[in-house]
Amino acid sequence: MRPAVQRRPAAWVRRRGLLGVCVLAALGAGPAPPPPARAADPVVDVAFEDALPGGPTVDARLEEIRRRLQAALVYPPIARRIGLEGTAWLRFEIDREGAAHDVAVARSSGHAVLDRAARQTVGRAGRLPWVYGRIEVPIRFSLDPPRS
Repeated sequence: MRPAVQRRPAAWVRRRGLLGVCVLAALGAGPAPPPPARAADPVVDVAFEDALPGGPTVDARLEEIRRRLQAALVYPPIARRIGLEGTAWLRFEIDREGAAHDVAVARSSGHAVLDRAARQTVGRAGRLPWVYGRIEVPIRFSLDPPRS
């Protein structure tokens, strides 16, 4: 059994004066701060190598996702017949295997038929490049032929 720690009353600290307070403060303080840093020597001829394998940047992957979704787009015949156009912004996540989850319309195109077709486009696009977190991608419905 450990002996009980005896605590001194505050009056004892006052009698011991400043030295006693300094000692008690030092005992309760954390580790001493590190010494001030010296000026670093310049790094010369050090080759850095990325631990992860090289691959496309996030911007390149997002552009590939946009391209694949636009390629998988099927314009609803009724919307084409009555001349509906617009851009639906979809929000979703992509898992490590490339499957899209929690697909929702973030900003409507203004036409429910186009919004529904945009959501279906994500399923038709197949596996997509992985990007961490939720992303928003525009799906453009235009009756004009695409420009080269």
